Amino acid sequence: MYGREQRVLLRHYLERGLSKAEVARELGVSRRTVYHWIATGQLDRELDEAPVRYAARPPVVRKIDPFRGIIEARLAEFPRLTATRLLAEIQAAGYAGGYTQVKAFVRQVRPTPGPEPVVRFETPPGHQGQVDFAEFRLPWGKRYALVVVLAHSRLLWLQFYPRQTMAVLMRGLEEAFAFFGGVPAELLFDQMKAVIVDDAREIGGRLLENAEFLRFAAHWGFRVRACRPYRAKTKGKVERPIGYVRQGFFYGRSFLNDADLNAQALLWLTQTANLRVHRTTAEPPRLRFEREERVLLRPLAPQPYRSLVMAATQSERPRQPRSPALLTVERRPLAWYDRLTGVAQ
Repeated sequence: MYGREQRVLLRHYLERGLSKAEVARELGVSRRTVYHWIATGQLDRELDEAPVRYAARPPVVRKIDPFRGIIEARLAEFPRLTATRLLAEIQAAGYAGGYTQVKAFVRQVRPTPGPEPVVRFETPPGHQGQVDFAEFRLPWGKRYALVVVLAHSRLLWLQFYPRQTMAVLMRGLEEAFAFFGGVPAELLFDQMKAVIVDDAREIGGRLLENAEFLRFAAHWGFRVRACRPYRAKTKGKVERPIGYVRQGFFYGRSFLNDADLNAQALLWLTQTANLRVHRTTAEPPRLRFEREERVLLRPLAPQPYRSLVMAATQSERPRQPRSPALLTVERRPLAWYDRLTGVAQ
């Protein structure tokens, strides 16, 4: 059994703010013993019954104590300073202790930042559309929903394609523009490979867009914008509708083929998705679009985009199974086989 003096010192250390693990090390006991003393209430009884000499015992001075003020002041101004960096700074001021004490004290006093607030911003009418692909699985294979939403009115458009190529993206956007009856001033994309070649903005570099897609954007008269890497929240007006498409349209429905899938999607857009009351705007997207946004969209191009460098391809269409080739059998009279075997006629 450990003596009463150890338990009184334990209570004293805990009141000074030391962790249970640190107290266990100071007293040379296990953490399980410390937890047992605390759980059984022995600390309170021992403190009440302890001789005065134990209560008056001076606190143990640790090497880190004279430098606590420096660490607290530095963390108050720069809360992300590491314990290694702070160790070097207080060593320059004369600290002769080890890293463990610094690390434990930094963990104890470092300011804990609150969650970063999500700032919701509204986009002027006709200014921005947000674009993304989402993967869906069907009995006949994977399909990719191309989702476009007008950021101001939340008017939604989507269709499904077998691939996520640039040709698919261009064709889909042209169908979306026709559905809206105009073109927003800019389109916001995630790090979509068909649009963004390289994004070095996080390290002071620049955004490099695909040259062919920039020609497509110039043809239709919109600017290309891209979210920074790992910043999907800036594209929230299309991220949330993708979840709505999964639950409100795709889940629980049956489809015959790609044509039926896309026909049902267009029907759902016109009869449900764009007529429901939107949670944020508190009004139907179609109503808000007709009242405020339609007239501010840019006019449609007189003709679809024709690429000068990208060969026309039909690869985005589902592959049709080929019928097996039929063998042709040549028919001959029986007399021919008799002559072949040397049988006389």
